Amino acid sequence: MTHSLGWIDPAQVRTPRTGASYDGRMTPVDPFARPELPDSGPRTPLDPSRPEIHGDGSTTYDFFTPPPRPVEEARPHPVEPPYDAVPGYAAEPAFPDAGVPVFTPPPYLPGPPDPPTIEFGPPLSAPVAFAQAPMATTGTVVIPAPAAPGAAAEGEGPGPLYVVGDVHGYLQALLDALHQAGIIDADGHWAAGPARIWFLGDFTDRGPDGIGVIDLVMNLAPEAAAAGGYCRALMGNHELLLLGADRYGDQAVQSTAGTASFLAAWRLNGGQTTDMERLEDHHVTWLSRLPAMAVEDDHLLVHSDTTAYLEYGDSVDAVNDAIHEVLRSDEADDWWDCFRRMTKRFSFRGDAGSTACRELLDAFGGQRVVHGHSPIPYLIGDAQSENGPSGPSGQPVTGPHVYADGLAVAMDGGVTMEGQGRLLVARLPLG
Repeated sequence: MTHSLGWIDPAQVRTPRTGASYDGRMTPVDPFARPELPDSGPRTPLDPSRPEIHGDGSTTYDFFTPPPRPVEEARPHPVEPPYDAVPGYAAEPAFPDAGVPVFTPPPYLPGPPDPPTIEFGPPLSAPVAFAQAPMATTGTVVIPAPAAPGAAAEGEGPGPLYVVGDVHGYLQALLDALHQAGIIDADGHWAAGPARIWFLGDFTDRGPDGIGVIDLVMNLAPEAAAAGGYCRALMGNHELLLLGADRYGDQAVQSTAGTASFLAAWRLNGGQTTDMERLEDHHVTWLSRLPAMAVEDDHLLVHSDTTAYLEYGDSVDAVNDAIHEVLRSDEADDWWDCFRRMTKRFSFRGDAGSTACRELLDAFGGQRVVHGHSPIPYLIGDAQSENGPSGPSGQPVTGPHVYADGLAVAMDGGVTMEGQGRLLVARLPLG
């Protein structure tokens, strides 16, 4: 069943599963947010002069939609791409000439119910300067050009491990980054042999083709498995938001700021009409089964830079099971609470950041936390605003950001931030 959703008249908008209407009014949790301001924690007032008005601290950034990048339709890669001559993320890969037929990932063909590659089981005192050396404990790491992903010989253990930051619907940027890293070929198919790749969540919202991104990842999963590798993904807060908007629409949910709704939050956070129109049952099933965290090669992989995962359990399996249990329930308030917790951010920043990282690592395992969620320019206080850079330079992101005494790696390159952000794909361990 294909979903349909129209925005011609907000009063007539209905979600396909609930039939709930949306009257276009903003709820108390929906107002402005100021991501460039210090975030002091879960009870940051929306208006410091009115301390009785408190938002869910989790939404300090997420109830803000950055100006969108120009819409770019997905196009095919050149047969002989120039990526080998481009070290790391030094420059954007060239696009093919105009007029080349648009490349669209093949439609997802539902397979067995359980895909074989999915296993369930204080603000900165000053902006951080960008570094140009790998494995720096502060700054941004320039990713060296990796060897061919499938180069591991048989019997030498698993293939190389890659992680992908927040995509937010920018399918073309994802195709370019995966092709540059040697993960896919010019036709968008798996080309990395036994390599392993984890997407850190947030496939949709803000960008033009979130469903296209989901379809691509779902198609790569069986292709990777057939080649001896895998392609897996984590659940981000925008997956929770999309699922909640689809299931509950404008049904009232209780938040610390008063009454809210998933549909209002989804719209305010860059929800795309075309994504909701194309969302189908097999997408919902797949998204609902994504794990919230995983440990690979001593890296704790999570979407959000928060310690809120500890509120769901003291092991990876316990956390994943608890969140899946919420999604199997029909309690909208529990869904909202899960979304709220997963939108918290900046726990690993500042003087207490390394302590927060160690708390997670001690509970769940691993030697380093790898996360998405918080765009690097906002994380380091160097984001551009509509009036120009709010940091010292508004310098473009060139790679992952290693911080918290080397215990955290930020992978959200801020792909929605035109001129400064980019979509990041990195091979672990860095350097």
